[in-house]
Amino acid sequence: MTDSGLTHLDPLGRARMVDVTPKEPTHRRAIARCKVHMLPETTAKVATNAINKGDVLGAARIAGIQASKRTSDLIPLCHPLLVGSVYVNFLIGDDFVEVEAQVETVDRTGVEMEAMTACAIAALTIYDMCKSVDRSMEIGELALWEKVGGRSGVWKRPGRDHLQEPIF
Repeated sequence: MTDSGLTHLDPLGRARMVDVTPKEPTHRRAIARCKVHMLPETTAKVATNAINKGDVLGAARIAGIQASKRTSDLIPLCHPLLVGSVYVNFLIGDDFVEVEAQVETVDRTGVEMEAMTACAIAALTIYDMCKSVDRSMEIGELALWEKVGGRSGVWKRPGRDHLQEPIF
């Protein structure tokens, strides 16, 4: 670490990728969540698969999985990881779709960014597929909910543990 405590800066203040080569690979998991707020009519169409573009949640799930594997291409200084598994699930409320992404690996660094990227891209895919019926949608509340593994061990956001009733 530099004197300022910023791990992604070298002693001269230049950006650098943190060296994780001395670390031993360990099992790591991260869970992230976000919400796509929409009109109740839009939520009903998503729930009944009545959006003209097709299977909204199926497309969003695939997009989230793909995005998690491409995180290091999108986020500067993020290490490329061998992603072991990705689960993207949804909870449909009256006027929102909640997205939850869980990513696991055995590697030298965590998968928090992979989980958050999966969530964000799945939410953007929902927006894209539903925008013709509801341009007022908003994406928000993207946050890390759980992280397991590595030097800092287990961290959980206070609140409910998991999605209450995933769609599929």
